[in-house]
Amino acid sequence: MKNKFTHIHASGNPQMVDVSDKKVTHRMAKAQAVVFLGKEIMSQLQGDELITKKGPVFQTAIIAGVMGAKKTSELIPFCHPLGLEDIQIVITTKKKTVIIDSVAKVTGKTGVEMEALTAVSIAALTVYDMCKALSHDIVVQDIRLMEKVGGKKDFRRN
Repeated sequence: MKNKFTHIHASGNPQMVDVSDKKVTHRMAKAQAVVFLGKEIMSQLQGDELITKKGPVFQTAIIAGVMGAKKTSELIPFCHPLGLEDIQIVITTKKKTVIIDSVAKVTGKTGVEMEALTAVSIAALTVYDMCKALSHDIVVQDIRLMEKVGGKKDFRRN
């Protein structure tokens, strides 16, 4: 019986997918995460930034998200290492929540969805870490791919 899994070799051992025959294309992925911080934490906003004893939360989260995106292949098994050409992270607030958006770009043989998703995940966890002294009633939620372009098929979340 032929193996149906792309990341399992016929021998039954794990393997990375061979992308050597894939076409090089421009690829882009957008991802988003939402962090519920609540009224208590959000009341401490100073303009567009939240500052705790640890420092500027959103600026630190952006740096952490970029670092996470660049290390995605070290964290996710079988994720191909990519030479990211761009990774942007934007953080906005809405009532009791923080919305983290990322856009990752590369010209290559495989997509950047995991890098975009890792960026928002690490940024969200950094927000949690920097705010947990204020309250543990923080919820990281709705980590999701919003859009991807390039490769076999495009995707856009409604």
